[in-house]
Amino acid sequence: MRTPVPSKPHTSLSRVIEALGDVLLEPIAVGRDTRRHLGGVVIHDPYDDAEFPDRAVVLGVGVRDPGEIVKLLHEVGERGASALIVRSPTSAPAELARAAASSGVALVGLASRASWTQLAAMLRTLLAEGDVGDVSPQALGGIPTGDLFALANAIAALLDAPITIEDRDSRVLAFSGRQDETDPPRVETILGRQVPERYTRGLEQSGFFDRLHRETGPVYFYPDDDDGENRPRVVVAVRAGDEVLGSIWAVVDHALSEERAVALVEASKIVALHLLRLRAGADVERRLRADLVSTALEGGRRAPEAVGRLGLLGQPAVVLAMGLLDPADDGPWLATERQRVADALAMHLSAVQPRSAVALIGEVAYGIVPVPGNHGDHQERAVRVATAFLERIGHRVSAAIGVGPPALEGADLYDSRSGADRALRVLLANGGAKRVITAEDAHVDALMLELADLSAARGDAATGPIARLLAYDREHQSQFVHTLRCWLDSFGDINAASAAAYVHPSTFRYRLRRLAEVGGIDLDDPRDRFAAMVQLHLLLHGMRPGEA
Repeated sequence: MRTPVPSKPHTSLSRVIEALGDVLLEPIAVGRDTRRHLGGVVIHDPYDDAEFPDRAVVLGVGVRDPGEIVKLLHEVGERGASALIVRSPTSAPAELARAAASSGVALVGLASRASWTQLAAMLRTLLAEGDVGDVSPQALGGIPTGDLFALANAIAALLDAPITIEDRDSRVLAFSGRQDETDPPRVETILGRQVPERYTRGLEQSGFFDRLHRETGPVYFYPDDDDGENRPRVVVAVRAGDEVLGSIWAVVDHALSEERAVALVEASKIVALHLLRLRAGADVERRLRADLVSTALEGGRRAPEAVGRLGLLGQPAVVLAMGLLDPADDGPWLATERQRVADALAMHLSAVQPRSAVALIGEVAYGIVPVPGNHGDHQERAVRVATAFLERIGHRVSAAIGVGPPALEGADLYDSRSGADRALRVLLANGGAKRVITAEDAHVDALMLELADLSAARGDAATGPIARLLAYDREHQSQFVHTLRCWLDSFGDINAASAAAYVHPSTFRYRLRRLAEVGGIDLDDPRDRFAAMVQLHLLLHGMRPGEA
């Protein structure tokens, strides 16, 4: 287990406000005790009565009425919370200040255009700083390893300019203070924690990124400015050898002096070391978490210990199994894509339910989602969570999620994982006709797939009428098997079956009479129909018209 660092000032409320306060957060009533360490991030759910982490930061999503805020301050104060964040602006500041003082909970406002999801992610980034390695005796450039916000402020002081540190995809990893001195594009970037697509698209089309990645020194960028508000940038790539890890963007009014240009280049080298250390720490953390999740899902004597270390012991949970639909290849790109989507799922679940655990095991990303409380809709809640995630990532990533049955105790996760696996297999076999399904809804299809496995393992072949129809189709290039499948799938509805076969109803009736004669099948006999349906599903799964 990781040994806690005894003193991490950057995890205090004052550290959070210092890092995020210019653009995202507004102190409303924070009191004097802002130096104590924060213990975690919790999204307020009026139906969740589970315990909070010690000194939690509570995100009051959807809480706007002063009376509700006062009530919530006292409720979270009784549960040991340290701070409550609500949407700004708020009314009745005097009443709120009194409630904050009496409850012992600091009250902070979130900017009106900011995203709750992005705030949760940034708070967790700040609270996790210093967890990678032994940061007390070691530092990079005098800054504790991984503290990108402190490093951003140090670089801003060297350049006398507000800066952002971004990754290769123009996502904001950290930013300095003084962002209120910048311009609308920078504020929009920080609020969204991502450079807006319209700007990155223009930079790509103009070849700016290609130039930035070629140059070893600062590169100047002068944005289009129809309103006279946008200010120039100076940018430097962050490199580790030949690999570009990201970039540093400073808002300036004029070219840097030679001394400051050199300082920016040197700062980029320190940022590269921080990013490499964070990457290494993330890989180690990911492997450790994958081991715990895998052990918890496998069951056995070690499962309770793993469940306990994940913080899930004694509470109900649902397992999600996510896989990619129709991957184009199985090379390094696919492995990277699976990990990227698994990381996205982890971020989404942590925002919805902080105690969730996600790990990529083989080709499947598993999510363990706690569903606290005594509600009877555990599985429905998990389906909503999974559906919301797939809607968020859109169709650029073709993924599907199987939802297992609720495990009333963490030790019962094996059964939930098995159900999620069966549901995911049905989704993958159906090629994405659906993207989310529960184990209960997938039960029959999963059973048929398992029977098909058994049949294939035994080397079973078609027999009786189906064998005769297959032989006839091969010899005469006919489509009697396909015609029979369309008729059975349409429950004997000639119009629907002929439409599925793309022929006229009269033609379809003729084919149906002929296949009954050729195959020796009595279509009025329920037993014959059932036998034909079973063989078609087990032996001819995925067969196209005319195939044998």
